[in-house]
Amino acid sequence: MSYKILIVDDEAANVRMLERLFRRTYTVITATSGIEAIELLALHDVALIISDQRMPGMTGIEFLKRAADMRQQTVRIILTGYTDAATLVEAINSGVIYKYVTKPWVNEDLQQTVERGLQHYDAIKSQHNLRLEVARLHGRLKSTRESFVRVVAEALNQKDPYSHGHALRTGSYACAIGEALGLDSDEMEPLSLAAFLHEAALMGVPNEILRKDSMLTFNETQILSENTKRGLDLLAGVPDFEGLVGVIGGLEEHYDGGGHPLGLGDEQIPLYARIIAVANAYDEMVSPRSSMDGFDHAEAVERLKQDAGTRFDPKVVEAFCESTGAEHACGIPMGGANYYELISQHSQAI
Repeated sequence: MSYKILIVDDEAANVRMLERLFRRTYTVITATSGIEAIELLALHDVALIISDQRMPGMTGIEFLKRAADMRQQTVRIILTGYTDAATLVEAINSGVIYKYVTKPWVNEDLQQTVERGLQHYDAIKSQHNLRLEVARLHGRLKSTRESFVRVVAEALNQKDPYSHGHALRTGSYACAIGEALGLDSDEMEPLSLAAFLHEAALMGVPNEILRKDSMLTFNETQILSENTKRGLDLLAGVPDFEGLVGVIGGLEEHYDGGGHPLGLGDEQIPLYARIIAVANAYDEMVSPRSSMDGFDHAEAVERLKQDAGTRFDPKVVEAFCESTGAEHACGIPMGGANYYELISQHSQAI
């Protein structure tokens, strides 16, 4: 690889010596002032700079500070022929310069310093490229998640408008509980996403089973279980949704350990699952899936209180009762048709 280095010195003799020293190995460009060097930096992607410190109009450190703003990855070396330890130490500590070399320099030592500086440049460039690649991949993953949320929202609405509305309302209630519990924005985003998508696990379950008023038969229970597992597997296949599956899979766990599938209890159950369980139960009571009459708000809250400590986390029930979740949450009116837009825009990895 042919590296490009910039040599800056107001003394023409020094410029010629340095150019002869490096031109056989590297592509060398030169300047006799800081101003001229800045103009060259605007045109050339330079790997390394060797600059004299004492120059008229602009010192080497002043020039290198500006160079650092223009070309952050460029390695900067300063030549100094007098003692100014405090200034040099400050420049090194702040990252303005990589190394300083005293004048008169020893050619072999300077060549070794430049070689090590270019190795440092390669490391910095590799890290920069890695960060760009990570950012690109993160953008693609985010786009995939957003697309998936949109598809699920549309599929829910097409399959059963109730399921779509239930997912929206559960998300609103869950957000209200999260706010009451003091969750920050980074925690609210995955909570709202899990709450909205919990209904996706039931996507393959026939509506007649979901809406049945009486107890399910053995075969119907098997259909419900198999399709729920299939729905969870679908979610697990979406990038960064693995944690979401654990949350949704924990909605049937009970605070006292009497639930299923694992019999988890108390804080063994993920917090998001404990929150969504309350939000989900409340909405199913006030807006039942079946043809049965629903409860009013006061009756539903009373039933939640009765199950606090057994089925539900008492603190979560208390937070719901104290919140304004029955009216608004996350700044979106309850049941607002564009709630999933908020989720798709702000969803983060759990």
